[in-house]
Amino acid sequence: MNARDIPLAEAGGLLTIDLSALAANYQELVRRAAPAACAAVLKGDGYGIGLAPAAKTLWQAGARTFFVALLGEARDLRDLLPDAEIFVLNGLFPDTEAAYRERNLRPVLGSPAEIARWRAFCERTGEGLAAAVHVDTGMNRLGLTPAEAVSVAEGRAELGFPLALVMSHLACADEPVHPLNARQLEDFRAIAALFPDVRASLANSAGTVSDPAYHFDLVRPGIAVYGGRPRGDVAPLRPVVRLELRIARIRHVHEGETVGYGGAHTAIRPSRVAILSAGYADGIPRLAGASDVRPGAEAVVAGHRCPLIGRISMDLLAVDITELAEDVVQPGDFATLLGDGLTLDNLARHSHTIDYEILTSLGRRYHRRWV
Repeated sequence: MNARDIPLAEAGGLLTIDLSALAANYQELVRRAAPAACAAVLKGDGYGIGLAPAAKTLWQAGARTFFVALLGEARDLRDLLPDAEIFVLNGLFPDTEAAYRERNLRPVLGSPAEIARWRAFCERTGEGLAAAVHVDTGMNRLGLTPAEAVSVAEGRAELGFPLALVMSHLACADEPVHPLNARQLEDFRAIAALFPDVRASLANSAGTVSDPAYHFDLVRPGIAVYGGRPRGDVAPLRPVVRLELRIARIRHVHEGETVGYGGAHTAIRPSRVAILSAGYADGIPRLAGASDVRPGAEAVVAGHRCPLIGRISMDLLAVDITELAEDVVQPGDFATLLGDGLTLDNLARHSHTIDYEILTSLGRRYHRRWV
């Protein structure tokens, strides 16, 4: 049974995905990126909201170029979007060349060995199959070294296949004053100049909402499309996800008693506590809870913000609702963890993580609704 098949009456939570907000966010990023083209990143099951609804919505919103991480994601995306341009970011794994050809997919080549394998495959098939080249400018993750990129540029005549894109990836664009940003921009300008007839792409979400100098020919926003905060000094666009958790039990806790594993929270007064039916198995970070020495995240219960208390467990978490009137909330009601003013960024900061991890970790036990 997948998340969509779980009846709401049986689910511990309701995850609502606003596809109109997704489309609006993409179109706003198109506006900000112009005259550069704007792709969309769909890796991680469409950043956790579902590959199929995300892909179809973004195609309808005007996206024509997409990036995923793995070949399996690209296969699924091709089934959904027969005419899309699809790049696979994580490199050309051995013995996968034929799959790229069969499904008209474009590998992002990031090493001399990958380039050699793709060239050899093109020679065997007698076809010049387009691919992208990734050049590392400071991430030290995937990508050719600048010296290797120079070698590729100098050997273009013997490359054996057309280049669809030359790209790099920003390491610190979410920190606008970080000196690595300017260094990467300068280095990528030099790299792009080696391939004047090839589209160039550097900007992720943070780069897309930064100085247009980072835009080049094509931007590749991800988290910003899905309502996350791309940079600390830039407000997120429209929220795409809303998460409501079912109240399983309301407890009365005496002053001095503890709540949850490890006795991490001690009641300093007679308290009423709502136990919600979700936990870290559902993608709610364990650190979102509170202890006696550290505040946690919040939930909105009956229109009021209430603090999470104690440790998040696998399937349950606790919220202090002492300030609420006794008759305004009952077991079976829902409390909001994302929505009603509580953003991905709020939950991420309290959990000592980032929007990306919150969004892509949302579990499969919710009843999911796309609107």
